[in-house]
Amino acid sequence: MSAAPDAIVPDTKDWTWVLERPCPDCGFAPSAQGLGDLPRLVHDTAMTWSEVLARGDVGVRPAPDVWSPLEYGCHVRDVHVLFAQRLRAMLDEDEPTFANWDQDATAVEGDYGSQDATTVAVELIEAAGTVAGVYAGVTDATKDRPGVRSNGDHFTVETVGSYHLHDVVHHLHDVGAG
Repeated sequence: MSAAPDAIVPDTKDWTWVLERPCPDCGFAPSAQGLGDLPRLVHDTAMTWSEVLARGDVGVRPAPDVWSPLEYGCHVRDVHVLFAQRLRAMLDEDEPTFANWDQDATAVEGDYGSQDATTVAVELIEAAGTVAGVYAGVTDATKDRPGVRSNGDHFTVETVGSYHLHDVVHHLHDVGAG
């Protein structure tokens, strides 16, 4: 039986360092892939997520303060949706500023732990396909278009893609599928 979603301690770490050096936890190295690799890598990770979401124990938290694979899957689905929105804004607007996204509040409001894993898998694959399509449309002329996070962090289309992919890969590591 899993704990209540509010038992999770919010992650307040600044993860932007992963744009400059490998992640010691999941092994993600920002220099190991380029912008042109993102459509394939987003697709491939979505397929792995569909396998994770088919596990018999998908809704079980490994500890009261750690999300279950289902909760992580819901988060990754929502990350894909969010990054597709942010990418479109970066491609269509001049230096958009992104509103803060409280992933922990979203998890509670969305009752991640009670969602249907099969539905989440389909939605995750669809959201990954959408964002992969946006990445596939990025050109040399648009890869450096800027965007600013609400805390002032500056990204380009290319760096936001690397940041996005790390989130997805890191969470596969979190659920033992990295």
